[in-house]
Amino acid sequence: MKITRLGSISSAKGPTEWFTGIVRIDGWFQADAPAQVGGATVTFEPGARTAWHTHPLGQTLIVVTGLGRVQREGGPIEEIRPGDIVWFEPGEKHWHGASPNTAMSHIAIAEAKDGKSVEWLEHVTDAEYQPAS
Repeated sequence: MKITRLGSISSAKGPTEWFTGIVRIDGWFQADAPAQVGGATVTFEPGARTAWHTHPLGQTLIVVTGLGRVQREGGPIEEIRPGDIVWFEPGEKHWHGASPNTAMSHIAIAEAKDGKSVEWLEHVTDAEYQPAS
């Protein structure tokens, strides 16, 4: 058994290569081999979001607080709220983040394949994030 205590891992700023806006990553975890699962709690300030990306074995998001947005390539933007669980299929191109006016936190969980759990792609444009009504 392993317990990682709150505050024992410093918060990290979301890298600009992967995110637009202000993003904080807390509680990174990675299971010891042979397990391949890892994840973190990610907090997005209003308007912040990931770049488009894929996961070789899929990704699960568990929304903890706030109001967020998710979109898979070719699909509509969907709102997500606390208690919602989002599953992205392996290889499914997608993004996720906060709504324009409300922050959002989620727990993100993904498995690694051949040591890699994510492939980062291009940034989500403002037009993609907030289409005209």
